[in-house]
Amino acid sequence: MATRPISPEDHDRIAKAIRVAESKTDGEIYCVVAYASDGYFFPAAFMATLAMLVVSLAVSYGLEAWWLSIRVPHFVIAQLLAMASMLVLLWALPGLRIHLVPRRLRYQAAHANAIKQFLARNVHRTTARTGVLVFVSIAEHYAEVIADSGIDSRVGQHVWDGVVRDLTAHAGDDRLVDGFIEAIEATGAVLAEHFPVSSGDSNELDDHLVEI
Repeated sequence: MATRPISPEDHDRIAKAIRVAESKTDGEIYCVVAYASDGYFFPAAFMATLAMLVVSLAVSYGLEAWWLSIRVPHFVIAQLLAMASMLVLLWALPGLRIHLVPRRLRYQAAHANAIKQFLARNVHRTTARTGVLVFVSIAEHYAEVIADSGIDSRVGQHVWDGVVRDLTAHAGDDRLVDGFIEAIEATGAVLAEHFPVSSGDSNELDDHLVEI
């Protein structure tokens, strides 16, 4: 997914896109990008330990098949040293951890972070419940659009799935900022169709991209 840092100019582009989109709707758009949604130390350590035990079992059967023997205390010590080395490696190289975690768990962590951001950033606190969170978690290659209850009753999930599909495609090409801008424009068009701007509309959420 995206690797280039987001410059101040890119932040300005996204903020402008949000303001333009919200000028046509009573809805609110909030954008968050997370560089990772979890540290993954314990899930990675668990998966690595399972793999080590499987390898140890295979080695023990191999030694027996080749008529070789090793004292049990020595074998246990070797396992403990291998486990300790593995834990030190995972602690020293955080970027390695996520590659040991199943995709399903990575997506669960990213989705949980999206929900957390939706609530922590008060996207659910708009007057008409018309807030939308556009969320990306880079390490997990994950994107999600979360719409508040006032929008869900009128807009089907397939609409947001299309926005996410385009956003992840841009992020995969290392054009994350362009992806956010297109997602904002698409989200703004949907909101303008169902919640056109009214005379008493006020800006309830900050118009910028949050990096975490």
